[in-house]
Amino acid sequence: MFDFHKDRVLYFQHQTLNTKQYVIPFIEARKPLTPGMRVLEVGSGEGGVLKAFIDHGCVGVGVELEAPKVEVARAMMADDIAAGRAQFFVKNIYDTDVLTELGGAFDLIVLKDVIEHIYDQEKCLALLKTFLKPGGSIYFGFPPWQMPFGGHQQILHSKFLSKLPYFHLLPMPLYVGILKAFGERPKGLIEIKETGISIERFERIVRRTGYHVANVRHYLINPIYEFKFKLKPREQNSIVSRIPYLRDFVTTCVYYLITPN
Repeated sequence: MFDFHKDRVLYFQHQTLNTKQYVIPFIEARKPLTPGMRVLEVGSGEGGVLKAFIDHGCVGVGVELEAPKVEVARAMMADDIAAGRAQFFVKNIYDTDVLTELGGAFDLIVLKDVIEHIYDQEKCLALLKTFLKPGGSIYFGFPPWQMPFGGHQQILHSKFLSKLPYFHLLPMPLYVGILKAFGERPKGLIEIKETGISIERFERIVRRTGYHVANVRHYLINPIYEFKFKLKPREQNSIVSRIPYLRDFVTTCVYYLITPN
């Protein structure tokens, strides 16, 4: 496990900087963010991503399943919460009423490194459409499942496995056996293997649920790697990004902005 996964304050700062420098400009290329816009983050974690939108003048609401992460978010953003700029809820998005619990519909919904953890992703996109204001959009950022570290092995305690690319693509029994042999707890990683999403499947779900892609960007080197590993972000080759299936294996991150038809 890398140090930045242990230091939640550092992780918060990385997420805020990454969002300010890369995510928000990507969104604003198609959808300008004006003061007072309501932004919902699903899977808001410690709040670092949402913090960037609040600093940009938006009003932020975070929904997160894990209570300890929400406790960190509330501590890190106490001033924003006190000023009415931010709210955090420990809830399952499927069990949330947008009007009575979240204060109404949103101009933008954000899922950053979250969709690959959600079961029944088509159901999720269909639900989120009901959370949007007219003209609202949804941002997704995620690692394609087949990319070198699409199994999130970087969070493992084993230094060897945490740096071993592609082994998450092994058949499930062999994959679980390797994890257990190295003393890892496979539960959360099995979830990622079961829910991991490719570029092709994501785009099919977008079409089936009645959205269109307003903006897209594929990265050979994920922008967050600048903060984690000091690697300069690099967009995917334009030809490679148009080759189905091949692109999934060599693209470490994709950004999408989608809007209901």
